[in-house]
Amino acid sequence: MRAVILAAGAATRLRPLTNDIPKCLLPVGESTILGMTVDNLAANGVQEFVIVTGYREDQIHEFMTSHYPGLRVTFLTNERYADTNNIYSLWLTRGHLRGHSMLLLDSDIVFDRRIVSLILQSGHEDCLAVVRAKALGEEEIKVRTGASGAILEISKEVNASNAFGESIGIEKFGPRFVGRLFDVLEDKIVSRKQHNQFYEAAFQELIDTGERIYAVDVGDLPCVEIDTPEDLMAARALFSNAGPMPKAPGS
Repeated sequence: MRAVILAAGAATRLRPLTNDIPKCLLPVGESTILGMTVDNLAANGVQEFVIVTGYREDQIHEFMTSHYPGLRVTFLTNERYADTNNIYSLWLTRGHLRGHSMLLLDSDIVFDRRIVSLILQSGHEDCLAVVRAKALGEEEIKVRTGASGAILEISKEVNASNAFGESIGIEKFGPRFVGRLFDVLEDKIVSRKQHNQFYEAAFQELIDTGERIYAVDVGDLPCVEIDTPEDLMAARALFSNAGPMPKAPGS
């Protein structure tokens, strides 16, 4: 099992907090967003990581090297982080994931480590974590499921009234699905030049061809996707030992 963490973006909605630091290294409690993610994965037995970086990537490299010398970490650079979306960053990992199971995570989620356990123990080879107990708007990646729990639709455009819940950006895929996923990504990136989509668009194409990805309800286990200063405050409020809001550089 290899964990892929996508951490290339510049996080402009969090400026000025991210003027001089990548979003994933913002402090939450006694750790950072990335530190909590790596700790949660390592606690579930994950030892191999592929991390896609871009904006201020030297800081991420230094953080991982100094804090996790015992883990096997491969760094890949998205040189086009300013004009591509996470589908492009995921495509860059293709040479390291084919033939392997994959845990895929966005780097801006603060979450309870038991969510990873739920996914790993779900009984589904291909699945993703879903939060149900919240109001859904236009910004959330929503999922609509069938009677079996398999996902029928996944995108921001799913009608909230028909949605099972929000996909929080933590997915698990087996080797066969990973191979098919990278086939679709290759076509989308190389042939169709669709560099600015969310990677869920590739999931949807596979679902439309008959592949099954199952929704795993994480119940009331805490998790927050951090896009704004308000999200960061909410994440700190959810986890113990949360410190004060970090000051902007130079303040």
